[in-house]
Amino acid sequence: MTTGVFGNGGRSVGPAGEIWRTDPSTLRDVVVDRAAMKARLGEYPSLERVWALSLLDRGPQAVAEGHALLAASRDRFRPLLVLAHACHRQYRWHEAALLHEEALRLAGSPAREALVRYEIGRRFFDEARYRDAAAELQWAYDLYRTAGRERLARVCLQALERSREVLAAQPGG
Repeated sequence: MTTGVFGNGGRSVGPAGEIWRTDPSTLRDVVVDRAAMKARLGEYPSLERVWALSLLDRGPQAVAEGHALLAASRDRFRPLLVLAHACHRQYRWHEAALLHEEALRLAGSPAREALVRYEIGRRFFDEARYRDAAAELQWAYDLYRTAGRERLARVCLQALERSREVLAAQPGG
């Protein structure tokens, strides 16, 4: 569901319209229709549920369910990313970083590595580490582009441009 973790290009549309989107100025996922997202909580598969809980500001529940999901998973890659997202949303930077590092080790393909690097870039942006964010987003962009994932490359490029814009506006940027 998120641009990176679930690859929907930064928004989700339901029968009544947009439910969530990625804010291009903050690079954070934001809920547009809370009622629709809450109504879907029971229908979401486990991965999407953890992500939705974090967007609905139910962070402790998202992290707890994310840890349970990770413990029960044979393929840890996406559970690591969705748990990292939940930790990121709670400003638990160190825990999110450790989860991202493990996901990087498990990536196994340029497209999956790009996904992790995109999420790391968004975390760095949130931490106001704009230079680091730009570096990760550039890496993700290059990986997506060389893997032929043009739509995801464009999403990365937009985030990269935003990181560079904010960096340039900083003193000494």
